[in-house]
Amino acid sequence: MNEESPDARSRILRATLTCIERWGLAKTSLEDVASEAGLSRATVYRYFPGGRDQVISETVTWEVGRFFARIGEVVANEPDIASKLRRGLVFGHQAITEHRLLQQVLRTEPEEFLAELSESSPLVFEAIRAYVADLLRHERLRDHVDVEQAADYIARLYLSYLGSQGHWDLTDEAETDRLVRTQFLAGILA
Repeated sequence: MNEESPDARSRILRATLTCIERWGLAKTSLEDVASEAGLSRATVYRYFPGGRDQVISETVTWEVGRFFARIGEVVANEPDIASKLRRGLVFGHQAITEHRLLQQVLRTEPEEFLAELSESSPLVFEAIRAYVADLLRHERLRDHVDVEQAADYIARLYLSYLGSQGHWDLTDEAETDRLVRTQFLAGILA
């Protein structure tokens, strides 16, 4: 494949994931990424002029984006906000648990991963908040509920439970539905 092909950027991102899985975040070098992608270092720098730090940061953001895109696909056909939140929590929790690379990095390099994740967190939060606000505009809300404030609350709660389920069993659809209805939506929906 040509080093200047439109697919080179995604090859670099995929190669970076492979290298992180093999060596970890801290030990992955730009040379490793270039070799894994079958590209020269110069080509990697052409796509990521910030070097290793930029490649790692954008790879984490890319993978986080792919993760939430999968959740979006899974909830797309759910009929209402409660069903979308329930299904999104169940699927998202399962996907995090089964994400081998994520579990490995969290076990071996949690500080490095959390530092990288902090770069994409505001983007993820804003995307979820906007999505929830749009959903709320199609629901019957209690009097005096501000859509933007409610969306902010629900998005923060969703991300919080997705990362740490507390005492709730997010593998149980009925229990997750109870969580959504009592903790997420009780004061919001009419």
